[in-house]
Amino acid sequence: MNGKRQVILVTDGDRIAKKAVEAATLRIGGRCISKSAGNPTPMSGQSIVKLIKETPYDPVVVMVDDRGHMGTGNGEMVIRDIARCPEVEILGVIAVASNTEGVEGTRIDSAITRDGNIIAGTVDKYGNKTEGNRINGDTVDILESIEVPVIIGIGDPGKMKGKDCCDKGAPIITKAMKEIIKRSSMH
Repeated sequence: MNGKRQVILVTDGDRIAKKAVEAATLRIGGRCISKSAGNPTPMSGQSIVKLIKETPYDPVVVMVDDRGHMGTGNGEMVIRDIARCPEVEILGVIAVASNTEGVEGTRIDSAITRDGNIIAGTVDKYGNKTEGNRINGDTVDILESIEVPVIIGIGDPGKMKGKDCCDKGAPIITKAMKEIIKRSSMH
């Protein structure tokens, strides 16, 4: 380890995503910054960085959300601020697919379908396999302009026909977090 705080970002923060992220973070033994949840992200990047530095152990999971805002919204500004902090290392990003139009999307390394399969392609909002290697979402366009070692795409928590249900331990987002850790310096 390099002494930096190890962070996983999730590009969703609504009420359902918050529950899924909290459940998944518990399953991987991490720390979730629940205050980062909101639609859009209710805090500044600097406030979230302060909380990241105060957490007792890694990985730290942060939710960022633009609430469908085209262009650079608060969630993307938070990503930028976290990426610029020299005391933080972004292990990876879970890029949540949405139906947002007018976005560039971002290239991803892999995706996890709603059935829990890791694929080389992408997924849609419902966790169905799609063609290509770019995922569309409202808080992902900034990712290609910062250094992110791995980006895993998933469908929208709560929109994958119950396959990601918190009662089941939020298996899709948990698998995405485990995959990021597996590919990172923490593994």
